[in-house]
This record gives sequence, structure tokens and C-alpha cells, in this order.
Amino acid sequence: MIGQVLRGRWRTLVALALLGALIGAGSSVILSPGYRTSSSVLLQGPREADELLTQAAVATSSVVLDRAAAGLGDGETGADLRDRVSTTVAQGNVITIGVTGDTAEQTQRLADQVASEFVKYSTQIIAGSGDAAVQLAQERRETLRQQVAQTNQRISELSTKVNEGKTTVESVQLRTELQGLRTSIESAMSTLNAADTASGLGNMVVLGSAELPSSPAAPTLPQLALGGALLFFIVGLFGHLFTARTDRRLKDEEEIAAAVGGPVLATFDAVEEHPAAKTLRAKLLRDDRPWNTPRVDVFADEIDVDVHYRRLVSRLPNRRLLVVAAEDDHAGQVAAERLAALADRWLTVATVSPVRPIIEESDAEGILVVAGLGSRSAWELVGIAEAIADAGLAVVGTVLIRPVRPTRTRSGATTPTDHEALAGTA
Repeated sequence: MIGQVLRGRWRTLVALALLGALIGAGSSVILSPGYRTSSSVLLQGPREADELLTQAAVATSSVVLDRAAAGLGDGETGADLRDRVSTTVAQGNVITIGVTGDTAEQTQRLADQVASEFVKYSTQIIAGSGDAAVQLAQERRETLRQQVAQTNQRISELSTKVNEGKTTVESVQLRTELQGLRTSIESAMSTLNAADTASGLGNMVVLGSAELPSSPAAPTLPQLALGGALLFFIVGLFGHLFTARTDRRLKDEEEIAAAVGGPVLATFDAVEEHPAAKTLRAKLLRDDRPWNTPRVDVFADEIDVDVHYRRLVSRLPNRRLLVVAAEDDHAGQVAAERLAALADRWLTVATVSPVRPIIEESDAEGILVVAGLGSRSAWELVGIAEAIADAGLAVVGTVLIRPVRPTRTRSGATTPTDHEALAGTA
């Protein structure tokens, strides 16, 4: 079935693929980020998770972006850069500043400029901070430092007094303990000084220049165009398959006979028929032709239709019959007219609406229904049968027309016309 769709609707699928490619290429204006690079800033010393998130928000603040835009001098403002700059927090107290741009050089310059302005602005905030919590922490550290110094001085005085006395086991143990306390206090002082240094100024470092991007970041315009073409092609293919799956038109002879209420007298294979008038889309895509029309391996000049129609006419009861075909069934109407022409006026053709069929008053003694195979649903055929019953007539039989396409043509042979049939059973 997929092969039938590809053979019968390849023009439509190609048109859908081209449409998808155009839409994908157009969406690249919004979806394609252009060039992308990043710059990393290291925050030295111990940091809390909330502090890292705060610093990441500072990196994309309006002040930093305005300063970066002014430093670049490209005529852009911080508001223009807002959608092109983003930040993430990585492991090891590293803030990554991601930047997108139209060119590789512009993207690299922007990443370096934002990182530099972020470090400067953050340093200024720390240097000029008058926050009460920061001042309180500094006062507590200073008080702790004074207490440590006083304790260290007292240990020195006790050690001197111990050394002035007699040397005993107790004095040796006391001196050893005092020396251990002195060592612990010196270690605590070193840790306190390191913490002061880490929390002081100059604790943010830019980890090198941003990398120069070698190619645009995905998704690029060719990728979006190719993805759109593939998506529309697949949607069109499965759309045809889904339509065929949900098609309620009857293709089985026994089901059609049961819906109409009369036996199938003959089934003719006829070249697929189309109305003369076609829209421009139908002429270009040929999507008015059924894609699931079966192909037969015959030559075009092997067509012989009259003998089959005459054989059917000879089997019909010799009385006035009304040949009924649906208004939108071109193949059924053509077959009905040919039967009427061969029957020498005792067959009359009438067309009915498949939605609301009505059989007009006539002197006919029976009804012969002609329909294209797979052209009518069960409810439509039942409606036609009810209209026939309302007219007080009986169904003599049903003639089915199966559209086919010949696959071979002899040299010099012409393609059969719309009204010519191939072969049938009568």
C-alpha cells in the first residue's frame, strides 16, 4: 500500500515536502540560535548554593548587559542582549555565561565582554557593600581574633612561670599541653585569615577567553529545512494511509449487492475516468486520480469493450429498465450511457443525488444500478435502494465498474480514452 501511495501520489508528496522545507527554512529565523559560545567565571572560596544562584542572576542583570553593550559599541542596548545571554551554575563554583550571535567574532566578543563586566560589577558590589550582616560578621571575626590573641598571650605567661620553677613530671606535661594549645590556636588563626581572604575582594576570576565558534549552533537553517521536508512527507504519506484505512466506501461485490438489494450482474474493468474540467492543482499534482487504482499488465490497443457490454445487454430481461447512476460517479454514468446506447432505447439513464436520492416517475418496469467500485458507502447504497422501493420498482441487478490503469503500451499505440474499458466479466 505504501508503494501504491508513492506511485500514485508522488507529486503531492513532493509538493508537501517542498512546503515543509519552506516552513522549516522560515522557522529558522526564530528557532535557529546562530553562533553560540560561552565564558566561565570562577568564584574562589567556599560558596553557598544560594550565593551562586544570586551571582548567576547578577551576570544577566540590566546593569551588566548595559555596560557590556556600551563596551562593544555596536549600537545595541542591554535590552537587545537580554535574549542572547544566559547563565548556568556548574560544579566547582563556576558560573557559565552562554551567548548567541549572528557571527562567530561578534559572539566571542560579547561573551568576553559580559564576563568582564560581570566580574567588575560584582567586585564593586562587594567593595561598597554596607550591609549590616557583612559588618556584623566582620565585627565577630575581629572579636574572635582579639580573644585568640589574649588566650595566646596568657599561654605564654603560664609557660614562662612553669619554666621558672623546678622541672618535674607535672611541669613537663603542663608545658607539653600548653604547646599543643598554642599550635591549635595558630591553626585556627590561619583558617580565620584564609576565610577573610576568600571573602574579600578579588575572589572572582574569568577562566580564559571564550572559544571562537567554528560553525552555527544546531538547529541550523539546512537542518530545519530538511526536518520540515521530512516531517511533511511522512505526514502526507501516513495521511493517505489513514484516509484509506478509514474509508467506508464498499469495495466488495457481495457487500454492494446486499446494500443495493440486487445481484451483481457484471463487473467491468475500465480505464480510470476523470471529468474534462480540472483545476490547476489537479493538473499539476494529479491528485484527483485515485492512488489505489489497480494496475493491469495489458497493452492499450488490446482494449475491446463492445463485446462485453453487448453480452450483458443480452442477459438483461427484455423489458423497459431504468439505469440509475450517482451524479458524482463519472465512471458509472459513462457505463450507463453505453449500455443504453446498445440496448436500442429500452434502457433509460437517470442520475440521482447520492445524498438524497429520488427516483422520478417513469414507465420503467425495473431498475439497473450502475456504480463505480469503491465509489459509494453502504449508507449511500442503502439510500438509493430505499428510493427505488419508494418508487414502487425492483432492482434487477447491479453493474460495477472497476477503474484500472494499463501498465504497458505498444510502440505507436495511443492511450485509451476515458470511456473505453479494458476487460470485464458479464
